[in-house]
Amino acid sequence: MLAFRKVRRKLRMGTICSPNPSGTKTLEVCNADWMASLPSHLHNVPLSNLAIPGSHDSFSYWVDEKSPVGPDQTPAIKRLARISFVKKVMKKWSVTQNLTFREQLDAGIRYFDLRVSSKPGDADQEIYFIHGLFGIKVWDGLMEINSFLTQHPQEIVFLDFNHFYAMDEAHHKRLILRIQEAFGSKLCSACSVESMTLQRLWEKKYQVLIFYHCPFYKQYAFLWPGKKIPAPWANTTSVRKLILFLETTLSERSPHGSFHVSQAILTPRVKTIARGLVGGLKNTLVHRNLPAILDWVKTQKPGAMGVNIITSDFVDLVDFATTVIELNDLLQEDRALINYLQCFLLQEHSPRSFLNSSQ
Repeated sequence: MLAFRKVRRKLRMGTICSPNPSGTKTLEVCNADWMASLPSHLHNVPLSNLAIPGSHDSFSYWVDEKSPVGPDQTPAIKRLARISFVKKVMKKWSVTQNLTFREQLDAGIRYFDLRVSSKPGDADQEIYFIHGLFGIKVWDGLMEINSFLTQHPQEIVFLDFNHFYAMDEAHHKRLILRIQEAFGSKLCSACSVESMTLQRLWEKKYQVLIFYHCPFYKQYAFLWPGKKIPAPWANTTSVRKLILFLETTLSERSPHGSFHVSQAILTPRVKTIARGLVGGLKNTLVHRNLPAILDWVKTQKPGAMGVNIITSDFVDLVDFATTVIELNDLLQEDRALINYLQCFLLQEHSPRSFLNSSQ
């Protein structure tokens, strides 16, 4: 089985030379078409039973330290941000990814955690991504994702709009219109989770599932309710507590009716930030703990009561996406084992084997 998995990995993956945020070239594993490359018997397995890599605060590879502090922050933080260096510190703790949307997609990420807001003084009512500080315009991110999907027509993405700030009805209508304009016929209407298989989506040429954690979802067929994709949050700096939380919430996962997000992330406390003020989230908390988190991922198995979507900070620091994708090979191994046992039993109970055993 190990040899089989190595061959599958070579067939599925290539390498691409792509720029990283510093502008230098790095050799990265390319999982741009990993869904299209899954074995045929997985094409009719519900997506809720597959292992799918995702990113936490997916948009936060860039935030603008010259922008106003976001409405997701407390009044105390907004007052402190009047001091020039405070925003520089905020940026170090607001950035949770290194890769752009396109780079994440090429790496195999298929679930995106999205938080959005209007911006004070913005006359055109544009909507922006936000995590402490404002990021890029949502429209620009959607167009980048759509461009990838057009080039890779068998890849499916989950866009989870789960936090909204400073948005009234007009802002929501504008955002929803933007989503429609960006993806058009690629949008999949909300329906039974168990009916969502790769084969069905490919037949309908759907590629985008939009989850909208706001009552406005009721007005649009292509918006899925947030309750269909629970993402329990451990809110801890301890890897041990995080893993215990992930195990507990998986054991409590509903076997039907929803997807499931395992947030394999650590969350800094105030004292964590104070101790690592200059280092930022990546250097203070993530870098040294991510290998242990990845070790937990390697022990998991997809399925109705197993892992489904797994998210991480800085998905490029370790072989995160590939590790999650390869969990689907366990479903392949189960199938191979069943086929082997069936062949063995048929051979054992064939007339020839009966005659041979009686001689």
